[in-house]
Amino acid sequence: MNNIEKLANRLRLPYIKNNYLEAINEAMSRQYSYEQFLEYLLIKENEARDQNGINRRIKAAKFPYLKYLLDLKYDAFPLEISNKIRELQSLSFIHQGRNVILVGNPGVGKTHTSIGLGIKACMEGMNVLYITVPNLITELKESMTLNQLTNYKKRFINYDLVILDELGYISFDKQGSELLFNLLSMRNETKSIIITTNLTFNRWQEIFNDPTLTAAMVDRLTHKAHVINIKGDSYRLKETKDWLNC
Repeated sequence: MNNIEKLANRLRLPYIKNNYLEAINEAMSRQYSYEQFLEYLLIKENEARDQNGINRRIKAAKFPYLKYLLDLKYDAFPLEISNKIRELQSLSFIHQGRNVILVGNPGVGKTHTSIGLGIKACMEGMNVLYITVPNLITELKESMTLNQLTNYKKRFINYDLVILDELGYISFDKQGSELLFNLLSMRNETKSIIITTNLTFNRWQEIFNDPTLTAAMVDRLTHKAHVINIKGDSYRLKETKDWLNC
């Protein structure tokens, strides 16, 4: 049996290495033929590799926590909004290079929705990046200081989906605004971006402090984009009130 482990390890077959005894027992109980047993092992090895790939992509995406679309409280949204979110689950917007902009007050489900879509993209073999907008600005400035901005941009453009969370909580200086504008322009109409923001478009100038740049940013990001304005009260606040009243 130790030889099986050694050979499986050498051939990089981790499922067989770690589960061959269980697989043998399963085959015996089901009276598999040699051909069926071999097929069973290969199917399980492929399933394990697929799951490992999903886990690697989810880890590489740097989600702050895992939120799935199945856990989303659709009944907390107006019917029109919940239908739009369900339509996004096909991920066709990624294949089309279209953006998604989720607008609404804190706590209405913007981040949950964006992470849920990002995790589903990871499960379907896509490379995803999650980052808050303030952290993105910080990383851009650090990359520029270290003369690594070009490499940073190359990595950024290669993601199938980028999720930019928390646009609107912190305003930027001129340098930060220009760096962000140039970076996002590189993905315009070719690669998808999901943006969550608590500000409607007519207030974006409060963040960028430049009317011309703001107009250009809004124009590029919203062109052929799915814009979803999630209205309503914070369901986190509602859950807190319900918990306190228990």
